[in-house]
Amino acid sequence: MKTSGASHGQSASELISNRIAELGDWRGETLKRMRQLIREADPDVVEEWKWMGTPVWSHDGIICTGESYKSVVKLTFAKGASLKDPARLFNSSLDGNVRRAIDIREGEDVDGSAFKALVRKAIALNSSHKSKPSKTAKS
Repeated sequence: MKTSGASHGQSASELISNRIAELGDWRGETLKRMRQLIREADPDVVEEWKWMGTPVWSHDGIICTGESYKSVVKLTFAKGASLKDPARLFNSSLDGNVRRAIDIREGEDVDGSAFKALVRKAIALNSSHKSKPSKTAKS
């Protein structure tokens, strides 16, 4: 796992760990669990800290962000509208053409296997859009 977006001498991973600790309640535990599932799904995931304090997980582009609110932990998949979601994990931001989100409320549990499969699909989609090197003419 790599980190990007360091701030004030701390790596993005340290900042995310600090956020989890600062929450100190079910939201911190939920964010911690989802972070672990992302890492299990992709050991090469890049953790970033963007937009003035938002945890972001990337691999060839953004996979998802992890935001915490008073009553929900929201995982927003940057290209979620393009992902098949047979387990129907997406339950928020369903009207948009690009993003989809999973809102997790206190006491709710997310199917870990289905979530990891969704993360892997997001990575595959990101990787399929990587710019390909141009072919050079042979002399």
